[in-house]
Parts: sequence; C-alpha cells; structure tokens
Amino acid sequence: QVQLVESGGGLVQPGGSLRLSCAASGSISSINRMGWYRQALGKQRELVASISSGGNINFADSVEGRATISRDNAKNTMSLQMNSLKPDDTAVYYCNAHVTYKFGDRDYSGDYWGQGTQVTVSS
Repeated sequence: QVQLVESGGGLVQPGGSLRLSCAASGSISSINRMGWYRQALGKQRELVASISSGGNINFADSVEGRATISRDNAKNTMSLQMNSLKPDDTAVYYCNAHVTYKFGDRDYSGDYWGQGTQVTVSS
C-alpha cells in the first residue's frame, strides 16, 4: 500500500506565508508526477502546483509568483511554500502523487491522495 501524509496547514493572516509538506510511504519503486491540489468550500478541486520527477514545474495562474514547489526524490517528499497569502487561498490542500509500487514480484502504478490539510487565511 501507498500512503501520502500532508502537514503544515493552519490559520494564517493575509499576507503571511506557510509551508506544506507531503511524505509518501509504502513499497514505492518510483514517483512520477507529484502535485498539490486544493478545494475550497463549495468549489471543485483545482491544481495548485505540480512537479515531475525530472523537476518540470507547473503553477496555477492564481499562485504564480507566490508559490514554490520542491521535492526530494530520495526521501519521497514534496513541499509547497506559499507567500503573500490571500483569503481566496483558504481551502483544504491535498497532496497527489502518481506512484509505481511493488506488490509481490510485479510493479503497479496508480494515483494516490493524502487526507488533506486545512489552510485558512483570515485576520
């Protein structure tokens, strides 16, 4: 089995910063694409940022210039640093990863999600 665990959410004042972390565990052979998504109350889940195993990065327009994404392939971890936070950034943030893992003598691949971490931007 593969598990993704997020940490780092909380209450932040407008203009503040936070850092979210995601750790993947299990019988992981490799992780291709990793990403952060968020879902605000009453809205659809949306991509915030993604990073490939080779370091190719994409950001949503809404966070471009305010966010940094990084990963450690050796540790199967990923981080998202967000600055100049706005009330519109309030959402549950989810870690996502496309993982290849071993089960028996075979490799399998699948998309996995963390349980989510709440980020609230408010004064």
